[in-house]
Amino acid sequence: VRKAERRAISQKYIDRVGLTGYERHYPHQISGGMQQRTALARAFSKDPKVLLMDEPFAAVDAQTREMLQDELLKIWTSMQTTVLFVTHSIEEAIYLGDRVLVMGAQPGRIKADIATELPRPRAEAAKSSPRFDELRRLVRDKLRHDEAPAGP
Repeated sequence: VRKAERRAISQKYIDRVGLTGYERHYPHQISGGMQQRTALARAFSKDPKVLLMDEPFAAVDAQTREMLQDELLKIWTSMQTTVLFVTHSIEEAIYLGDRVLVMGAQPGRIKADIATELPRPRAEAAKSSPRFDELRRLVRDKLRHDEAPAGP
């Protein structure tokens, strides 16, 4: 890929995550949220087939987190990349996912596989839908009734 093409791709994702004007800043010169947005842009700029995101929005404030969630949904819609998104936030998992895998207390054990069945494209209004509330209760119930690990 030529230098001009790389710049165009980079600029496309910089614009998409709201970092226009910060292209020449070093990591120590931008906020944690901006650094997270940079990582998001960098990950998608490679046009991956599968992308693993492990708690990517955990270190940002609530407002930035919601903006990044919506941005991730827009990018995903345009690219159709498979994203495995790890989060401890029930609401985030439901809002972003087509499926929510609930992990048990024993490492690596899937307790439940729940289809969200929320329409796409997703919008903030989905969070106030009856289906969203139903899913939140279901996931909490699955987490609450986790069996204790078997003892010796």
